[in-house]
This record gives sequence, C-alpha cells and structure tokens, in this order.
Amino acid sequence: MSSILTNNGAMVALQTLKTINSGLLDTQSEISTGKSVSSAKDNSAIWAISKVMESDVKGFNAISESLSLGESTVAVARQGAETVTDLLTQIKGKVVSAQEENVDREKIQTDIDALTSQISSVVGAAQFNGLNMLKGTDSVDILSSLDRLSDGSVSASNISIARADLSDSAGTYGTGTSLSANATASAGAIANTGNTEAITFADSTDMSGDDFQITVAGSTLNFSAGTFAASDTEELAIDQIAGQINALGLEGVSATRNGSDLEITSTRAFETVDVDFSGSPVSDDSVEISERAENVTFSSVSKVNSGDGYRVTLGSDVATYVAGEGETFEDVANGLKAAIDAAEIEGISTRVTTNNNGEQVLKIDNDSGTPVSTFTAVGAQDGTASGGLFGLDGIDVTSDQGAEAALDNVEILIQNSIDAAAEFGSAQGRIETQSDFIGKLTDSLKSGIGTLVDADMEEASARLQALQVQQQLGVQALSIANQAPQNILSLFR
Repeated sequence: MSSILTNNGAMVALQTLKTINSGLLDTQSEISTGKSVSSAKDNSAIWAISKVMESDVKGFNAISESLSLGESTVAVARQGAETVTDLLTQIKGKVVSAQEENVDREKIQTDIDALTSQISSVVGAAQFNGLNMLKGTDSVDILSSLDRLSDGSVSASNISIARADLSDSAGTYGTGTSLSANATASAGAIANTGNTEAITFADSTDMSGDDFQITVAGSTLNFSAGTFAASDTEELAIDQIAGQINALGLEGVSATRNGSDLEITSTRAFETVDVDFSGSPVSDDSVEISERAENVTFSSVSKVNSGDGYRVTLGSDVATYVAGEGETFEDVANGLKAAIDAAEIEGISTRVTTNNNGEQVLKIDNDSGTPVSTFTAVGAQDGTASGGLFGLDGIDVTSDQGAEAALDNVEILIQNSIDAAAEFGSAQGRIETQSDFIGKLTDSLKSGIGTLVDADMEEASARLQALQVQQQLGVQALSIANQAPQNILSLFR
C-alpha cells in the first residue's frame, strides 16, 4: 500500500542518516581533540580513572620541583661541609707545626684565627633559599612521593635529612631533669701527686745469695748472687735497688725505701707502669702502678638525647657541653674535653678512652703545683645543643699545653665535618635517585593515560572516510525515499 501521509522509507533513511552523522561528529571530535574519551559521557569509568591519574601526574610534577629544590639545598650543605673540612685540615697543619718549640707560635695562632673566621663565614653562607643545613639540629623533610592505596587514600612520603650543625656555638645548659647519674666522677678532687706501689721483700738480712731481675716500665735490672755483700742489711739492699731504678732515668718513675718495702712511684698521666720480678725475694711476681688521672665515667646503657647537657667542675672552672641530635656519650666526652682544654687550666690535660665495660671515660690529669680541690660531674635535660665544631674557637697553640691539646681536638673536629659531608653526599645521592624515579614514573603515568583516552588516529582517519561515504549514500537514499510520493501522481493521470 502506498501512502502520501506516511513515508516509511524516508523515515528509515532519515534515522540512518542521523546515526551516520552522529558517528561522523564523534569521529571528527576524536580527530580534533586527539582523544577517544574527552568527557565523562564518552566512557565514565575510563574518564574517571584518567582524571585520577592526571591528578597524580600533577602531584608528581610538584614533587619533582620539591626534589630539585631539596637537592640544591643539600648540595650547598655538602659543598659547605667539604670546604669546612679543607679549612680544618689547614688548621691541623698549623697545629702540627706548632708542636715544635722553635717556631713563632704567635704567627701560627694568627693564621689559625683567620681560618677559624673563614669557617664561620662558610657555615653562615651555606644556605639555599634561606635554608641552612649547617646550622641548628632539626631535621628537614623533603617531599619525595605520593602513595595511593587500593582504597583510594593518598599519603605523602618524605626524605628526612638531618642537619649537621658545624657552628662553634657553646649551646645552653638546661634546667630539666637531672642526668647526673649518667656521669660519675672518680674522686672529689684531682691530686697532683703520683701513684705508689709498695713491694715487700721476704724477711731476710742477707740478700747476697739472691739472683733476680726487676723490670720497671720495660727497663730491666739484673741482680746476680754476690751483688750485695753478706754484711748488707735488707734495708741497705733495698736502698741500692731503689738507687739503680732511679738511675734508669725513667720519665715520671722514682723509687725509694720505706722501712722494709721498696716503693715505686709513677707520675705518668694516662699510662700505667708495670713492675715485674723474676727470681726475686719478693711476695709478688708483678705489680701494676695505676695511671695518674681521675675519671668521669659515662653510662654505657643510657641514651643521649638532643639538649642533654653535662658539666665538669674543676676547682673554680666549669666545663659544659650540650649534646645535639644523634650524638653519643663519646661525643659528650669529646665535647667536655674540648671545653676543659679551651679553659687552659694550668697543668690540666685530658684524654677520652673506652674502659673494659664499654663505657666512655674522660680522663683528667693534674700536673700542676697544687691539687684541684673540687672535681664533680653533673647533667641536666632541656638545653640548647652545642655546635658540631664546639671548641674550635678555643684552639690556642701559643703554649705547650695548648698546642698539645689542640692536636687531639682538631682531629675530632675534622671527623665531625667529614661525617657531615658524607651524610649530605649520601642524602644528595638518594634525592637524585628519587628524582630520576619520579621522572620515569610520571612518564609511565602519562603513557598509561594516553593508552586509556587517546584516539587511534589511523583508525579514526579510516572511520572518517567510511562515514563520509555512508553520509553521501544516506543523503541519496533519503532523496530517493522522498521521491516516492511523487510516483503516486501517475495513478491519477
């Protein structure tokens, strides 16, 4: 049946043409935007995933900038620490030169003071964008990554870089909880006399038949039978033995008789003296004369926290050191040593060792004409940390005592600056590695987003040409369908 009111063929051709035109518009949109999914209506799931990934890319771009800033900051700190190390090495050379007595120590000290000022300048200038890693003790966090979990939650990760305070600041002793139990002084005073061991000979009035050896501080005396006359009393024999020991000229070692005992005295600081006997008529085969020094012994189990301060009182002089972040009792002992040495107390010398129990020990010797009447050690929390080059401004080589003390102390300062430079170098390498990873990760995310939403231009081009042909055919089909009612007129002729 033909109808002039309803043209089914035209309607079908029109719907087909509309579908072709819609596909053509979509293809043209893909070609113009380069995306197969440019809005949520194209594919809501893919669009949502791509937008999340695009936001991550934006975040990682910001992280890359943060890492670049952090890397530059750490690089400046590393270069500063390396420069400080070089300057301290030059100071060491000056200190070594000052060990000779026939040099102009005043001029050497002038050079040391100039190098010390230069170190302060380097430490003060080693900043990037206002951040100085060579001052203070607080660590610095550098944004390094965004971590997205499967539930969609996001957390930030940081690379924490510890500062290395290379200033020579003294810090501030705190008023918090007492830490005195962590530092024990061996006595209430520091004597200036030697330590003595008494050697008792066997009861005898005739030593003429004895054949024996005595070794004192590595020097051996041989006494053969007949050395002493049968008429020599034991006291006379001991006097002769003491005289021969004194004749050895051993530094800091002397011998005398006290009744029927041979007393050997040592004034050697930080060094024990061994006395050994072989075949001798004495009750002991060997004797050890203890070193002349008093000790401050630090706990081997307690931890040192930033701001923990310790003080050692020597008569009217007080030496103070306040620990920084990550320091140990070895650092505390070395800091107190530097403080005591800088005070240049007459006759006082120091040394830091570790005892058999693994405890750090600050040894203090008194070689002056008078004893130190007061010797105490205390500690307290909540102070402000001393600088990593604490004691640098106290180096004074104009005297024998100062030159000797400076040699040990400058070694500690050099090691501190080397440790700081090494830590910064390691941190810089880590930041560089993370920066490279973030760059590659960002590229991978961009590639993944492209895989999801980018249009296949070859496919789109072929589809466009096909749709254009279909469009032309659709127009022709619609034209043919619209001519159908004209054919009805022929029925009425």
